[in-house]
Amino acid sequence: MEKQPKLTAKDQWIVFKRLMKYAIPHKASITVAMILLILTITGSIVGPLIIQSFIDNYLTPLHFPKKEIMTLAIVYIGLQLFIVIVSYFQLLRFQSIALKVIQQMRIDVFTKVQGLGMRYFDKTPAGSIVSRVTNDTESIKEMFVSVIVTFLQAIFVIFGVYFALFSLDVKLAFMSMGLLPLFMIIVIVYRRYSADFYQDIRERLSQLNAKIAESLSGMGMIQAFRQEERLAKEFDDINEGHYRAGMRNIKFDSVLLGPFIDLLYAIAIVFVLGYFGFMSLESAVDVGIIYAFTTLIGRLFQPVQQVMQRLSIFQQALVSASRVFKLMDDPDMEPGQTDQAIEPIQEGTIEFRDVTFSYDGKNDVLKNISFTANAGETVALVGHTGSGKSSIINLLMRFYEYNQGEILVDGKSLKDYPKEELRQKVGLVLQDPFLFYGDIESNIRLHNKEMSAEEVRAAAEFVRANEFIEKLPDKYSQKVTERGSTFSSGQRQLVAFARTIATNPKILVLDEATANIDTETEVAIQASLEKMRKGRTTIAIAHRLSTIQDAELILVLHQGEIVERGNHQQLLAQKGLYYMMYQLQNGLLDDAM
Repeated sequence: MEKQPKLTAKDQWIVFKRLMKYAIPHKASITVAMILLILTITGSIVGPLIIQSFIDNYLTPLHFPKKEIMTLAIVYIGLQLFIVIVSYFQLLRFQSIALKVIQQMRIDVFTKVQGLGMRYFDKTPAGSIVSRVTNDTESIKEMFVSVIVTFLQAIFVIFGVYFALFSLDVKLAFMSMGLLPLFMIIVIVYRRYSADFYQDIRERLSQLNAKIAESLSGMGMIQAFRQEERLAKEFDDINEGHYRAGMRNIKFDSVLLGPFIDLLYAIAIVFVLGYFGFMSLESAVDVGIIYAFTTLIGRLFQPVQQVMQRLSIFQQALVSASRVFKLMDDPDMEPGQTDQAIEPIQEGTIEFRDVTFSYDGKNDVLKNISFTANAGETVALVGHTGSGKSSIINLLMRFYEYNQGEILVDGKSLKDYPKEELRQKVGLVLQDPFLFYGDIESNIRLHNKEMSAEEVRAAAEFVRANEFIEKLPDKYSQKVTERGSTFSSGQRQLVAFARTIATNPKILVLDEATANIDTETEVAIQASLEKMRKGRTTIAIAHRLSTIQDAELILVLHQGEIVERGNHQQLLAQKGLYYMMYQLQNGLLDDAM
């Protein structure tokens, strides 16, 4: 798996600023939350001052006026209730903002994934992509939920505490400001080293997700070939690496975040008490001031310690955000189409002109491909594995961008049709059809609200899928599990046929559409395929040559080039590669030789 470059301080700042842009639409809510936060902090600072007033003015001089003391008690209790209520609404507001921010980010990431080109999915494991959309965005959510609030709280608390300290003792308040640079040094050191730890952890977690996704999708093969032990060993190795990375980070956190801050706090308290001790040698010191000062120093350390503890979350979030933004900035988008409306596809004539294509930019898998499929004709592509058949389909479907040559539909460049027009007028049936979780009807309709139930049933009847659907307990409402695993290959293919024909395409693309269907089922749907092809331009990849003998044009590909072309009889007469393939499939090769 590709290792992500190390995040520098500059990179982290850029990532943070980009994250903050997601909060801009919520600036009104943030303002309200900030006001509530200030009120909460103000109340928490005023509390010790009330107790200091009680100790110095009423408790120490043994003066106990009930009315004044009751007033102080009521004010103090009321203040605490006020803090509780305001804290609730402040926390609720910040949490709501955080969830909305992450909601939008996940929408952006998922939308980006939907628009990525096939090149990206060719080189990136599915589990790694899932990790970006789920684990990484969840880590970012924790930053907005706790870290940002804690940072803001720490800033306001520091200002508020020092305001109170200066009101009590200016000289000692100035001395205690020496703590601030120490706090900054700790933060800088932690941020410097923890980023590497967390980047390592996130990458290993992504590898775990990728291995899990691969194992789940290939569970049948794993069990069939008894690969459980090997996969378990590979998973254990990745998991052990994740554990070691986590332990390195925990050891670092344990030293810097907890004990070191506690040590500083202890030194600060000793210093404050020592200062007042020396002051008491010259004049009396109010006990309430000592209480207020030590309490406020504690209040000063409390948010700082919380900030330090949440720096780990902050670092995780920045690393996760960098991974998410890397996905969002990936240039491997699906090929672009014009947005301008031109004439719709009317006839469906397809022409390839000297098309050359490479997946990696180095090795050409198609070389100077030229052919024409006239309206209503069927052009079949045959050849051995790796000859380039599927690549032609991929270009026609605009899954990949081609740079050399031209592909025309009805005389106009394929690139000049809006994507919606292409997807509506070009129907695709794959060798391994994909069914979505839901029911039969939704898989044919594909959530097209304009398509009526009658049209769904008409499409199923057209390809004779209704014959097995009507036998199901719930018929068209029959539940479809993930990938349609409870249906046979033939049944899934029939649903795919119905799905394609329901859109009434002008161009039909069949990628070995009958390869996974048993002979009996294949015979049953050949008539349906002929009906589907009638009046439509059809490009068909053929595994069984018997299924394309009536094609107007058969292209024989070898190593990315068209080596033979013609109809079935013409190609047999040439006694070339097609002839050899035909003889081999029909068991006649020995006789021919």
